[in-house]
Amino acid sequence: MAEPAAPGRPPARFHRVHGANVRLDAARTRATRVESFANALCFSQEPLAPGEIFLVEIEEKEPGWCGHLRVGLTARDPQSLPAVPEYSLPDLVSLGDSWVFAITRSHNRVLPDSEEAPRERGPLWAPELLIERLRIPRDKLVGRSRPGRYSHVLDELYRTNALPPTARRSRIGVLYAPRPDGTADMHIVINGEDMGPSARGLPAARPLYAVVDVFASTKSVRVIQVEYGLPSLQTLCRLVIQKHVVHRLAIDGLDLPPPLKHFCKHE
Repeated sequence: MAEPAAPGRPPARFHRVHGANVRLDAARTRATRVESFANALCFSQEPLAPGEIFLVEIEEKEPGWCGHLRVGLTARDPQSLPAVPEYSLPDLVSLGDSWVFAITRSHNRVLPDSEEAPRERGPLWAPELLIERLRIPRDKLVGRSRPGRYSHVLDELYRTNALPPTARRSRIGVLYAPRPDGTADMHIVINGEDMGPSARGLPAARPLYAVVDVFASTKSVRVIQVEYGLPSLQTLCRLVIQKHVVHRLAIDGLDLPPPLKHFCKHE
């Protein structure tokens, strides 16, 4: 039976230790590379719990660079690093105990081992994402466009992963799923879809921090908070409202408090 992932966790944010070219906002939930194309390595403030996803949304792009966002996990405490590496690949990985995956415009899916049975993913419109024995609420995992005339079209493209994973507003997350032998698999999730185990044999008993490298054409990302366990009343209201409108501009005509309208349109 699948288990709910990581209930009761503190809000996710970035660690105070980061690359020299990164600027964090006051809440440490937005990371922006302010110059060059590298030295923009970031970490989660806390080690992740089993099944807890560290989710970011691509906020800004910077054309002219080759390469995109990189995400992964490390068993190294960021505070123990003598210096933050310039690159996650290969610099951080070459230190050992770190696993990083480069997000590309395509070909992000990892094929399961031939001897394994096909993994049960569930449909992309299902309320929860299933990864091995974990259940993760899908509501926040999928990118959403800014409200506009074609929001309903763009939102469907995000939901079906028809847009490149490296597009603005795409949401990319990393988590680990424990295995019976005491190790863990690292999974990358792109707009609510599991890409498969991108690394195996991680030490599940050790603290594992999320790694986010704001690299090259990815200029800025923000952390998206994910609700675990039972959804809040606000989230349930949003789901009902979104189900009964053509697209998000129609929300403006509803007799709702302005904060709830904003919540429904932007997340």
